[in-house]
Amino acid sequence: MAQWHGVSKRKPSGGRKRMNRGKRRTEISSEKQYAVLGDAKRKKYRKTGASTQVKVLSDDIINVNNPEDGTTKSIKFSTVSSNPSNPNYVRRNILTKGAVVETELGKVRISSRPGQDGVINGTLIKE
Repeated sequence: MAQWHGVSKRKPSGGRKRMNRGKRRTEISSEKQYAVLGDAKRKKYRKTGASTQVKVLSDDIINVNNPEDGTTKSIKFSTVSSNPSNPNYVRRNILTKGAVVETELGKVRISSRPGQDGVINGTLIKE
């Protein structure tokens, strides 16, 4: 559900403001879409000025960068092991920047923003 980021019709004291305007389309934010573990799905949004933004709805492949030798590989991941932004995201397998996922190579920390970038990138963590 979209969220409205407009000007309130109430004063800080609780009284109402005299306004002759309603809600504007530019004051409505995009939907909350969480990237989750699953089959690959993406959604394209139209933004102001006809620019577009791609959001990851679900995916099970991550681009893993190995900082030791500088190589990058696309690998499937199985589960989210920790997420510093919210512990409930671990149970629901929600992907955010900073989340740690389990892969074949080991643990990988997500470095991209799946809801903003449209891709899931991460770096291998030394254990």
